[in-house]
Amino acid sequence: MTDTTTTTKPSALFVCVHNAGRSQMAAGLLRALSGGAVEVRSAGSMPADRINPVAVEAMAEVGVDITAEQPKVLTTDAVQASDVVITMGCGDACPIFPGKRYEDWQLDDPAGQGIEAVRPIRDEIERRVRGLLASLDVEPVALPTA
Repeated sequence: MTDTTTTTKPSALFVCVHNAGRSQMAAGLLRALSGGAVEVRSAGSMPADRINPVAVEAMAEVGVDITAEQPKVLTTDAVQASDVVITMGCGDACPIFPGKRYEDWQLDDPAGQGIEAVRPIRDEIERRVRGLLASLDVEPVALPTA
């Protein structure tokens, strides 16, 4: 007899305006802390041309590499394919789909900030990502060592 049950991973989409700092840090932390147990997406309503280098530096300090990430355009498909949509300052530029679980994380924008200002933003994102994992019943794994 073949087991025909399938399990699907929960999925999360992080959306901010430029998809170059907050949402990329959140996506990187969720990927790392979920150990692959959550499908992770990020996008922006008006994506930048590259990831914020200070965000990359802040993430490297905690052992999460986001250097290969590229800002992505927010699409309807990405929203529809996600169980949870977390917005970060994109306001009316973020589509709303009835029945979707939405969270709005009010966070400072790391754009133009130095590393001393970005570290607390990263740490707050990590705290919220850990809370998201708990709400998805996913046990976090240890972050890689920097």
